[in-house]
Amino acid sequence: MYANDPHAPARARLTVPALRKMKAEGRRIVSITAYDASFARSVDAAGIDLVLVGDSLGMVCQGRDSTLPVTVDDIVYHVACVARGLSGAFLVADLPFQSDATPERALDASTRCLQAGAQMVKLEGAGPKLEVIRFLAEREIPVCAHLGLTPQSVLRLGGYKVQGREAAAAKKLLADARAVAEAGADLLVLECVPSALAAEITAAVEIPTIGIGAGPSCDGQILVLHDMLGMNSGHRRPRFVKDFLAEGGSVLGAFRAYAAAVRDGSFPAPEHGY
Repeated sequence: MYANDPHAPARARLTVPALRKMKAEGRRIVSITAYDASFARSVDAAGIDLVLVGDSLGMVCQGRDSTLPVTVDDIVYHVACVARGLSGAFLVADLPFQSDATPERALDASTRCLQAGAQMVKLEGAGPKLEVIRFLAEREIPVCAHLGLTPQSVLRLGGYKVQGREAAAAKKLLADARAVAEAGADLLVLECVPSALAAEITAAVEIPTIGIGAGPSCDGQILVLHDMLGMNSGHRRPRFVKDFLAEGGSVLGAFRAYAAAVRDGSFPAPEHGY
């Protein structure tokens, strides 16, 4: 079930410029989370472009109620595991809750993640995080921004809710997207954002956008590995998730089916958006 194709052709490791080129050429970026070397090997064999070691590991691996308890040590450990299983996919590491509260703390956490094998770090929000993004970018650390539903803000938001429905909120999200790009972010995740707004943001910024519950017009898509395999993580499955294991027949088949669906535009379908 977990076997990889021994005859799969080797591919060059994706880079930041390569991701920008994919946006420019209209080629969809297929992304997924992973947390260990075995799944990383299957993801790589399926031709997935980008792998995120997300703080979602707190919920799907550790059984937590949120991502807030995840530590830098946790992320670094899982990044090192995943990095050993990848040869071509681009590897991104989440900066967990409050590890990016100051530029100096973010630099320390990011350095550890990159030394463990990541090629980029991801952080949530804009506002005061713009200084952090700029600080990291000036020190040659690639940054992925994350806007819309930001899980580390769950206590303030009062739950996991779609963001940007109202006109004022949509205007702010668009402004924040432009701001993180101008601050030096190389990539932007949009989570639980109305499809029309995500399309507007994608057209407005030069950096690639990766959607999760943000409709079909983003430059790429990402799903949590456990969700797209139909596994029970103990949490309600969001509407933007599709069970690819059901049609793929195996773990590797599921990854390949997901990659094909993102690239041919059949996923996400209208029922997966807001």
